[in-house]
Amino acid sequence: MPYSLRDHTADVGVEATGSDLDELFAGVANGLTACMCESVPDDGDRFAVEVTAEGLEAALFDYLDQLIYERDVRDVLPVDHEATVTEDPATGEWTVAASARGVPLSAVVAREIKAVTYSEMTVEETDDGWRAYVVFDV
Repeated sequence: MPYSLRDHTADVGVEATGSDLDELFAGVANGLTACMCESVPDDGDRFAVEVTAEGLEAALFDYLDQLIYERDVRDVLPVDHEATVTEDPATGEWTVAASARGVPLSAVVAREIKAVTYSEMTVEETDDGWRAYVVFDV
């Protein structure tokens, strides 16, 4: 699940690729972590998150937004992301069932990411799998 950070005016962008949507969403989430912190200790407990949305981009947005919320509420840096992305064929809704390891913020030096944005957001299928680009407000 490779990702790369991209410079963006007053914000930071994350571009990620994956062979499937699970790998893609986890890759974007790992990019979010990299935006906040360069070095991550091994401690912290796993926690689960789940979101459902009407579209694929909305599911990615809501998933990342939930991770930022969990950071603030739990006072942890979400790391080591795992995600399962499914579509309900009856409703067309997308669900992201995911987990992350929560490293106490007191154990890291982290830059604050204020929010995920829809600015320039893309989620697209490619010949090699999937690609996403997301901009975060810093």
